Amino acid sequence: MEPLHARYPFLARSRDAVEAAAVDLGEIVATDETVTARALERVESAITDGTIGEPHRRTRVELLSYPVARVLVSLVDVHICTRKYAQAEAEAAYDRFTAEFETTTELKSTQRETLDRTELLAEFDLASAVRETGDRYHVEVGAYLDLAADQRGDSWRLVNRPLTDGEVRVTAEELNVLLKQAIRHRVTDGLPFNVPDAIADELTEEVDRLEEVLSELELTREIDTVVPELFPPCMKSLLDQVQKGEHLEHHSRFAIATFLVGIGMTTDEIVDLFQVNPGFGEEATRYQVDHIRGDTSPTEYSTPACSTMQSYGDCVNMDDLCEAISHPMGYYEQKLDDTDEEELVDWREDEGDEEADA
Repeated sequence: MEPLHARYPFLARSRDAVEAAAVDLGEIVATDETVTARALERVESAITDGTIGEPHRRTRVELLSYPVARVLVSLVDVHICTRKYAQAEAEAAYDRFTAEFETTTELKSTQRETLDRTELLAEFDLASAVRETGDRYHVEVGAYLDLAADQRGDSWRLVNRPLTDGEVRVTAEELNVLLKQAIRHRVTDGLPFNVPDAIADELTEEVDRLEEVLSELELTREIDTVVPELFPPCMKSLLDQVQKGEHLEHHSRFAIATFLVGIGMTTDEIVDLFQVNPGFGEEATRYQVDHIRGDTSPTEYSTPACSTMQSYGDCVNMDDLCEAISHPMGYYEQKLDDTDEEELVDWREDEGDEEADA
């Protein structure tokens, strides 16, 4: 296990180093409190301040804390936690590799192994997709679209980029941002995963701590915009069934109700929406929605993750964004981010305008 592995634990060679050391993750979480504490710090810091905390001075502890942190994120299994953790890991890596790119000669003189841009491009199979010409880089349009999809700002839109022979021209700084996105994808990939009970049992206190931190913070951005055409396919389907008066199973009603609460709809608005549904009872529906909202219960329920939607058969009509997003709320947030504000017409405002016209 080398310092480079600890600085960039998402690299294939870092994973190989852990495997070569024949590390037993179950034994680590049961016996090595230092690794577990550092793993907890990685995730908690990601939630609270968008960092992964200060690296541990011991290479082994720092490196092994990464897979344990991924276990903790999987056990918590909350979309916001997963998203903030992956972003924090990517930001930390970005700070490190940009510094190394700029000071490679000085660092090598100290015999410290560093990472250069060529190696990082190869790590994500981007070597053949990126071409350098002077102080500019040219990225194949397919790779660019994949890595720039989550970037905010009109400057990242393909229509606003120089495009020649299927390549998009970017600066070195912009290429670094795209590499950061590739790292975020790598960290997010596979999260959350199933954790063996023996390992989960050893991490009960750490998971409780993270859930406490999550409960104390307002992590989701304040969404108060209802634009059905931007809903994820699963929610579009459930909403369509509601509007057609079709019977919904309990898990399906729960999913669409939590989603509508999450995007800012009031209890009255949701009750009105469900009136056409078979077996509708206003009092029962209102109680259920208030219960989900946390008004009549100690818990504010969140929308089920994509994996849960799949297990219940509610995941339908998947599109390309579904493949890159692990939660319906994340899908909707991304769609809102990608749409010009002047094009966002809130469903409730539109209905109000129609009533006024009538």
